[in-house]
Amino acid sequence: MSFYESVRVAMLALAANKLRSILTMLGIIIGVSAVIALMSIGRGVEKFFVEQFTSLGTNLLYVFPGQLSDGPPSERGRERGILTLTDSHAINNPLRVPDVIAVAPEVRGNALISRGSSDMDVSVSGVTASYQDALSGDAAIGVFLNDTDVEERSRVVVIGSDVFGRLFEPYEDPLDQTVRVNNITFRVIGVMEERGAGMGGANLDEMIFIPLTTVQDRLFRRRTVSGDYEVNLIYASVVSEDRMDEAQEQISELLRERHNIAFQGEDDFVIINQSDLISIFGDILSAMTLFLSAIAFISLVVGGIGIMNIMLVSVTERTREIGLRKAVGAKRRNVLSQFLIEAVTLSLIGGMLGIALGAGGAVAATSFVPDFSAVVGIDAIAIAILFSMAVGLFFGIYPAYRASRLNPIDALRYE
Repeated sequence: MSFYESVRVAMLALAANKLRSILTMLGIIIGVSAVIALMSIGRGVEKFFVEQFTSLGTNLLYVFPGQLSDGPPSERGRERGILTLTDSHAINNPLRVPDVIAVAPEVRGNALISRGSSDMDVSVSGVTASYQDALSGDAAIGVFLNDTDVEERSRVVVIGSDVFGRLFEPYEDPLDQTVRVNNITFRVIGVMEERGAGMGGANLDEMIFIPLTTVQDRLFRRRTVSGDYEVNLIYASVVSEDRMDEAQEQISELLRERHNIAFQGEDDFVIINQSDLISIFGDILSAMTLFLSAIAFISLVVGGIGIMNIMLVSVTERTREIGLRKAVGAKRRNVLSQFLIEAVTLSLIGGMLGIALGAGGAVAATSFVPDFSAVVGIDAIAIAILFSMAVGLFFGIYPAYRASRLNPIDALRYE
């Protein structure tokens, strides 16, 4: 019997019991669709975060105060370290750090912003005018903060696009309107263009930007003993991506000198590369996707057991047919291959339906999120098809072997 004829017979056998075949394939369909959907959404999330981080530029260095302490994850914390506004000025010195072209210190905190009866919780970013140069951020409406705003501790604010949408009507002009931040009145001078996710995954569109000195004096009072302003983070924009390592080394040497750290002493700051952040987020998301996909593969195993069960029932129902075939000259390998083809066909059809259902579900689920789309990879589809075929082959071996071992005389006498 040719391969084509074997497939045709297999399809006829499955069509003879449509409902039973569909229920048998259900485990495969659910397993494959779950794998495809999870992998597609996971890759879509990874792509989304990479694009958001890349939009900030690939030549950024992040300088944090302190060091991560050792110990179990539940007990880890950031050992105390301090970065100041003076540190950022020193990093901005081209004689000491020639590979850095822009430096932006930042103080962060949370606050309630309100206007009339509308309010929302926002992340407050206290920055200087150099923030716009370091992170390539532009105001879509109005202007960004300038040096005069910082020097005079002005009560002005630049709001994110989502904050504008929440507090103002689309037709309203927000410029020179007043808002209250923690019950302190500020004048709106600009609205930022849409940016998406920033450092740590925070949504930059839900942030407001206030002069760093104003934030320190009026919202979050953080000063050193000497009276210098503390900062949470320093952004350093490097002249080119090729000079990232050199710039990181220059900043490290400068800060160690300023903080009086001994030759073999441990740094009280951390410098993170933009590429490292993208890689870390990618690794985390890939690991989560793999873990969830591994759980989904359990459904495939359950579906395989269902295939074995139905094939054993099929062998029992078709005992006389098997005996007749062997009586007219069919060899054991012919019977074996026939039942294996039926099992693989059953799992392969279920796999194809699962791929269609999983891809459609992933696309439908992500259609509700702006600027985010699932990534249905060819490799994921190939893996799902091969794995579903392998499941059908593995769980179909025993029923096929059992059918091929039937004695034709006993099989013909079977009632």
